[in-house]
This record gives sequence, structure tokens and C-alpha cells, in this order.
Amino acid sequence: MTPSSFSSFRFGFVFLIFLLTGCASGSPAVPYPAFIQADELPDIFVAGLPGVRAKQFAGDRETRRSSIRLLLPADWKGTTGASPGKSVELFVVAGEITLGSIALKAGSYAYIPPGFTGSNISTPSGAIALYFLDDANPAAVIQTPLILDSDLVDWQPVSEDPEDFGLSVKELRLDPGSGARTWLLRIDRGATQGWHKSSAVEEGYLLSGNYRHSECVNGEVATGDYAPGGYFQRPPGAVNGGPEAAAASSAIWFLRRMAKGTVESVVACIAELPDNK
Repeated sequence: MTPSSFSSFRFGFVFLIFLLTGCASGSPAVPYPAFIQADELPDIFVAGLPGVRAKQFAGDRETRRSSIRLLLPADWKGTTGASPGKSVELFVVAGEITLGSIALKAGSYAYIPPGFTGSNISTPSGAIALYFLDDANPAAVIQTPLILDSDLVDWQPVSEDPEDFGLSVKELRLDPGSGARTWLLRIDRGATQGWHKSSAVEEGYLLSGNYRHSECVNGEVATGDYAPGGYFQRPPGAVNGGPEAAAASSAIWFLRRMAKGTVESVVACIAELPDNK
């Protein structure tokens, strides 16, 4: 994602959300989506998914790129709702969805690349799902639908580094061409995270547990709590983590990155010096 496209993404619909909702529940003020709780956002209408209630986390009205949580009513039927040239990611938070002829229960994940996005969707008893609509990436290698049950994927340690103790992941998608990655992160109680930053846009949704995290904004620490349904989207270079980042109980995040990115440790939360210093 180029700086100009991210600028459009960041200040489009996302900025409108902040104007409408402000900092919900007294959450710290951060100049990008963080400490957002889905249930405190207004419902929106999704043109491609009529009859559903939706919470919009981020998006761009001009390109229809979006990050949404859907509440599908019982006996709902429709399609993936994507226009040509768009990919769709789905993650079932609760309930069950039938995609084509495949039943997706809670914890199931589906990636539908451009060209396959007219698939039928239905739900007999209703469901809650995360829904991501993205532009086609010409560097992507994965060109066929990917569907898996995350319960069948084993948790793996983030690394052997002692600083990553208590952190484990389940890979859902990792495209070797574009670098796009979607994964689950489990943070055990007592696990700690130092200050760090990513070179790519990252977003996350808290599936379970309660979690405290800090954002470093111009050298000032903003710390807040996430409950299930919590969401963030950080721009490249956003410093976050810190000594207060911790899970009150085991917490599981759904995370995604739309481009290749590296994570770098940061010594402390300090304001960056101007380029001429």
C-alpha cells in the first residue's frame, strides 16, 4: 500500500467514524483507529449485503475497500457482496455460515480472491462474522479460494526469543508474493511485549479475553483496555506495546496485514526528532 493510498484509506471513512463516535467510553485519544469497541459504533448499511446489520471499522468510500463486522440474521441468504477486482476475507466469530456448499462454524476462515467473489452465502440460525473487502493485489500468489477451520491449526510459538514467551500464533493466510498475512495471536496471562513498530498497516479484532495495550503518540503514552469486539488499525511506523501491555486472562486476536512488513523493537516511547536534527 503506497503512502498516498494509505492517506486516502486513513482519512476517508475512518475519519467520519471518529466524528460520529468520538473516543468511546473515555478511551485514550489516538490519531488513528485504536481502542475501538464494535458495539459502540453506529450500524451502517452495506449495499452488497442487504438485510444485515454492520459495524464499519475502517474503509474508503471511493474504492469500497472496507473492514466490517457483520451481524447476519437467521435465514439470511445472499452473496459475498464483492464487486469485480475485489477480494473478500471472512472469519466467523459466532454462529454458522454456509459458503457455497461448505459449512463454516465459529473459528472458520475464508479468503476469496478476485474472480471468485460471487459465491452464495446463507446462515440458518444467524451469525457474527468479520468481513474484509480489499483491492486486488497483482503480486498475490494465492489465486484460488482458501477455506480452513482454525481449530484444526496448531498454536505455534511466535519465536524462541524469551521476550516472546507466552505469545503463540495460528497462521490463516500468508501470501508469499504480496506478503499479505492473516493470523490469530494468543497472548497468555503474564506475557509481556516491549515497544515495537511495524513497517506495514496492521489491524486487529479481539476475539476473546481482556487486554491492555499502549500506543506511543509523539512521545506520549496512551494506554487503554480492549474487551471482546475491540479493534485497532495502526499505520506503518506506529510505536505500540510497552510495559503495560498485558492480558488479564488469555486473549486471542484476529490480525491482518495487507503487505509485506517487518516488526522492529523500539527502546522506549519517545518523540521522533525532525529530519533536520
